[in-house]
Amino acid sequence: MEQVKIRWLGHAAFEIQGQGSDILIDPWLTNPLSPVRPEEVKPDYIVVTHDHNDHLGEAIEISKRTGAPIISVYELANYISEKGGKSIGMNIGGPLVLKNNLYVYLTQAFHSSTHGSPTGAIININGLSIYHAGDTGLFGDMKLIGEVYSPDVALLPIGGFFTMNPEQAAVAVQLISPRYAIPMHYNTFDIIKQDPSIFAEKVKKLRPSTEVLILKPGESRDLS
Repeated sequence: MEQVKIRWLGHAAFEIQGQGSDILIDPWLTNPLSPVRPEEVKPDYIVVTHDHNDHLGEAIEISKRTGAPIISVYELANYISEKGGKSIGMNIGGPLVLKNNLYVYLTQAFHSSTHGSPTGAIININGLSIYHAGDTGLFGDMKLIGEVYSPDVALLPIGGFFTMNPEQAAVAVQLISPRYAIPMHYNTFDIIKQDPSIFAEKVKKLRPSTEVLILKPGESRDLS
C-alpha cells in the first residue's frame, strides 16, 4: 500500500497527500498556528465540515484561485457556489467517488452550523481510512462510525468548550477503535487551551492499542 502523508496545519486544518492528489480539510490557514498561507497551497480537492469561519476559512478563496472543488454538505455547497467557489454538494451517507481508491463520506457531528448540518468526514485514500470528526461533542454513534468505516486514523477535537475535551475525546477513541489518533482544535485560543499529553494518557488507559500522534503545526506523518 502506498503511504499517505497527513500534515497538520493548525486548528482543524489538515493536508492529506496520496493517490496523486492533495486534499485540504477545513482550510482556515490564517489561524495563528498555521505554517502556510492560503496563497501557498494548491489542492486538488477541499473538504469542509461546516460553515463556521474557523473551518470554512479560506476555502472559497483557494477554490477560486486553483479551481479545486469544495466538498461539503449540500446547503453549504450552494452557499459556496453563490460566493463564486467551485462546489460539490453531498450529504451524510455517500460515498462521493473522486477517482479510483479515493472517495469521501460525510458523517454525523453534534455541533451547530448555519448552512446545512455540521458533519465529520471519512476520506478513504489508497485503502487508508481517515476520519476527521469536524467540530463535535461526544456521541454514541461514533461506535457505529468505527464499525462501518473502520477508520485507521481519527482526527479528533480536544479543545473543550465548543467540542470534546481530552477526556471525552479519549472515550471517542475507545468507541471508534482507530490505529492512530491525532488531536486537533486546541491551543488556537485561550478558551480551548489544552495539554494533548492528557489526551494521550487517557487513550493509553481506555484504548492502549491506539497510538496517539501529537503533531506540531506543520508536522506530518506518513501512514499506510
